[in-house]
Amino acid sequence: GNVDPSGVTNAYAVGARQRGAEIHRFTPGIGTEAQADGTWIVRTEKGDIRTPWVINAAGLWAREVAAMAGLELPLIPTEHQYFVTETIAEIAALDRRLPSVADRDGEYYLRQEGKGLLVGAYERDMRFWAEEGTPQGFGHELFPDDLERIEDNMMRAIDRVPVVGEAGIKRVINGPMIWSPDSSALFGPVPEMQGYFCCCGIIPGFSQNGGLGKLAAEWMVEGEPSLDLFGWDLARFGHWAGKAFTKARVADQYAHRFAIHFPGEERAAGRPVRMRPAHGVQQEMGAVFGLNYGWEHPLYFDAETPDSAGFIRQPWWGSVGREAKMLREVAGIIDISNFAKYRVAGPGAETWLDAIFANRMPTKVGRSCLTPLIGKRGGIAGDFTVTRIAEDEFWVIGSGMAERFHQRFFRAVPLPEGTTFESRTEAVCGFNVAGPRSRDLLTRLTNADLSNGAFPFFRSARITVAGIECLAVRVSFTGDLGWELHCAEADQLALFTALTDAGREMGAGPVGSRALMSLRVEKGYGSWGRDYSPEYWPHESGLAGLIRDDKDSLNKAAWEAIRDKAPREVMSILEIEVEDADALGGEPVFLPDGTPLGQVSS
Repeated sequence: GNVDPSGVTNAYAVGARQRGAEIHRFTPGIGTEAQADGTWIVRTEKGDIRTPWVINAAGLWAREVAAMAGLELPLIPTEHQYFVTETIAEIAALDRRLPSVADRDGEYYLRQEGKGLLVGAYERDMRFWAEEGTPQGFGHELFPDDLERIEDNMMRAIDRVPVVGEAGIKRVINGPMIWSPDSSALFGPVPEMQGYFCCCGIIPGFSQNGGLGKLAAEWMVEGEPSLDLFGWDLARFGHWAGKAFTKARVADQYAHRFAIHFPGEERAAGRPVRMRPAHGVQQEMGAVFGLNYGWEHPLYFDAETPDSAGFIRQPWWGSVGREAKMLREVAGIIDISNFAKYRVAGPGAETWLDAIFANRMPTKVGRSCLTPLIGKRGGIAGDFTVTRIAEDEFWVIGSGMAERFHQRFFRAVPLPEGTTFESRTEAVCGFNVAGPRSRDLLTRLTNADLSNGAFPFFRSARITVAGIECLAVRVSFTGDLGWELHCAEADQLALFTALTDAGREMGAGPVGSRALMSLRVEKGYGSWGRDYSPEYWPHESGLAGLIRDDKDSLNKAAWEAIRDKAPREVMSILEIEVEDADALGGEPVFLPDGTPLGQVSS
């Protein structure tokens, strides 16, 4: 059935007033000012309002409202058209409602509207609107009709439903929609600000309003939503998502909104945004690149096999397999520069990190630990490697795509006096040299003693590799013998060249992230955003053993509240036999009798 959006909105308003809310109509907001105590003052033409939360749900004016707080949101509006037909006799004669239709090949949608049909399209020849800002006086007026722009889509709709071509057009709607670079909402608290919440960039806003309202309330009142919303969290974009990137991505999103999208799809629009010094040489070596939090990073090395996506094994599957086999049998060189990297230093560094993370921090210089970060509901908000590189200095490695997301947790515990915390992701690059002969490869380039006795697993040291100063940590995400080498960004190209030259002589070479993902799954190593999530409990994910209950840490009470509860699911490793289609993540798992058992995470 149908509901009237204005009527539903009015019902919301009535319910809100009954519960004590005040609604001030015709009251323009003219400023938002953060206060020292974490609250806000909203300036209006009728007076000031002090509030613990500002919620930016300003729709087409989200950019302007954000700018009042000094915030720039990656949003841009487009025009969008649909038309409604006159009454269609065949529909008027029905005693039931027709289903809605979205034709992915025809790139149009239609649904019943009264006794006629509503037909809309996402045309390839799209139009932007108000690129530099939505006019303050805009009152949701409509734009001039431009049906010629969607003529091809209309003809495909008529071909599918001939009565559309026989009916007259009752009215044409051409109005604005506002988009984010990936067409999903910009949702959640701004990590760099206290008490500022965004609910912006929502295209089908009316249909999503109930769920978003519930999750927004959970986030503000309880500190975390009940669902893992990273795919909509505004923290998935950083400062790198500027106007040029946003415009290019929105054009691509609009024009391909009705395309069929597949797991692992990489889209070229707006790229490259951020590149490391080794990018050019990696490209010359055949690297095919993907996008990770703005960074170009190698997926695999075989330019003769273009990237593609689908539910069955793609042509690049063999190329990735060869890289994985090379690393397992000899050695591989993996660019890990897009991992998030942090430096914590000062007299309170250990105390602060112990207050953040669930595991106990290393007490000896050169030692490392794995540690979960616990969310507000006791789930896995992150997993990190922490290395003590000096008495009062630590090196922290986490998920690159979650760097801004994790700022919310790092900001939750004040830094002790004289202690500093800084991101080193942009300033520092890195490679993981892994495989049974990784020690042989590195020994050709360093005088450091890499033997088991001198350099055990999970130990670190500052060493020189090919004349380049590196922080070396003996660990690998592939589960093989290996070292992470972290160097200054200016030295990345020289280090990569030295490593690949030395590796070439022994049958080793560069390895992309797709082979890395395959290798770590074989070893049972989880990945945040896939196997670890705020929705999953530590004892469901195999991480409970890394939590120290004899110390205080962030959200410890939430962990204690679920610690003794039976796991709802348990992360397990399954080996399945397939011909040409692998489980990629998200697929349901059933018992032979059809009973649902769980889902694939990786």
